[in-house]
Amino acid sequence: MKIAIAQLNPIIGDLTGNTQKILEVAQQAAANNVRLLLTPELSLCGYPPRDLLLNPSFVKSMDITLKKLAQDLPANLAVLVGTVVKNKDAHITGGKTLFNSIALLEAGKIKQYFHKRLLPTYDVFDENRYFEPGLQANYFALDDINIGVTICEDLWNDEEFWGKRHYAVNPIADLSLLGVDLIVNLSASPYTVGKQKLREAMLKHSAVNFQQSIIYTNQVGGNDDLIFDGRSFAVNNQGEVICRAKGFETDFLTIEFDEQMRDLQLDSISPVYESEDQEIWQALVLGVRDYVKKCRFSQIVLGLSGGIDSALVAAIATTALGKENVLGVLMPSPYSSEHSVSDALKLGENLGIKTQILPIGELMQSFDHTLAELFTGTEFGIAEENIQSRIRGTLLMGISNKFGHLLLSTGNKSEMAVGYCTLYGDMNGGLAVIADVPKTRVYSICNWLNTHHQKEIIPQHIIKKAPSAELKPGQVDQDSLPAYDILDDILERLINKHQSAAEIVNAGHDQVIVNRVLKLVSIAEFKRRQAPPGLKITDRAFGTGWRMPIAANKNG
Repeated sequence: MKIAIAQLNPIIGDLTGNTQKILEVAQQAAANNVRLLLTPELSLCGYPPRDLLLNPSFVKSMDITLKKLAQDLPANLAVLVGTVVKNKDAHITGGKTLFNSIALLEAGKIKQYFHKRLLPTYDVFDENRYFEPGLQANYFALDDINIGVTICEDLWNDEEFWGKRHYAVNPIADLSLLGVDLIVNLSASPYTVGKQKLREAMLKHSAVNFQQSIIYTNQVGGNDDLIFDGRSFAVNNQGEVICRAKGFETDFLTIEFDEQMRDLQLDSISPVYESEDQEIWQALVLGVRDYVKKCRFSQIVLGLSGGIDSALVAAIATTALGKENVLGVLMPSPYSSEHSVSDALKLGENLGIKTQILPIGELMQSFDHTLAELFTGTEFGIAEENIQSRIRGTLLMGISNKFGHLLLSTGNKSEMAVGYCTLYGDMNGGLAVIADVPKTRVYSICNWLNTHHQKEIIPQHIIKKAPSAELKPGQVDQDSLPAYDILDDILERLINKHQSAAEIVNAGHDQVIVNRVLKLVSIAEFKRRQAPPGLKITDRAFGTGWRMPIAANKNG
């Protein structure tokens, strides 16, 4: 039997467009004599649909669209499509009104539904808000082959692999007891750094442990703050990876299931990435491209300070959208160094993007004049520094409104964590591209970028100079913050590893610095709540999955 993986990039809620993508890949599958076509979790509506599912008319439209899709598919092709199904017993049992399901479409009809059994409610996931868990193992017979069906999280409960159970049941174990010949998994698994290694290790373990070949089909694309990396793959029952789809782009793979051997045969295996920096770069490029296009923009604008953060964001945007669609705006103040302007212009030249210089000295004087009487008797301080940032933010938003460009925010995760950013200033924007990228990783990616292209994309002077907001004479970031290698390690331990202050100090950090960083992280929560969506690349990002209170005593 020939089976195909359709690694699709849906648009959330676009039932017509997503159906067309499924039909197109189904035609391709039929032309390749495929018998079974796999599509990702909720492929009909895209994942995650979130509160669109609370709209009864949307759910009804999905049902109508699915039935029409079944009629339009090629003959002799069975297709598994991700959809939602009404829970008809909800009014009796008190359960949720929907199931997260897979529909088996064949011969013009919906043959079966299979319901997701394990519903994640951690990090960015909130599936218990919408769905009732399925209660039985899912499988079907196709040409005398028994195929077990699982949906995303259903794979993630192998207690031997994890050392503990996360849920009461293990769908893979249940299917193994039923003696299925093959297990398929339809997923919408968001990207984080290193996650593919974990997925492959987990499925290898399950394949060997249960003597089951497994095909994993993943969604690809950017949806709001989430990036889906694709990289669908399959393992045979010896735990060997026998195929792997491309990362961060749509793909179509065919796999042979040997009916005599009752196992999958070796096929095309896309290579792994050379480094985490390359992987993150690809993720961010995809995240920007899809956010811009799916929000129906075509061009972007960003401020170019001559610093490394805006340089990286400009490079990402240029790769994602093309140099003709990127405008970099330089807004020097009297405190800006000469090299900040020259570095920014050099970057623009390297990238081939349009640049515009808008000096803000006169605007600063106007603000000073207007506030002079009210500020009498006070010293120049953070308020005046932030006005500079807010002038720049206002100019950028003006350009965005005037020309319909999407404004990209350029702050990194280290700054967002400790509040080293200005509300209604440098935090302005429709998308925060590197808000989940620590400062040390920003430098690492920029160095990789130059090495990978064997030429200077990011000017070396930008990489080498001390980072500075340049809001007062001689200012550098380390006037206000610890060195970034120290800060980022503390933040990694606090945010990702959930370590206490004592544990971080025991790891070798100065207690005074640790206490100060923890306080900064706590009091900056109100800023983060007002930030634009930031592309998620780590297990713990300041986005959908971050649910900290603002008005709270977080130290107990």
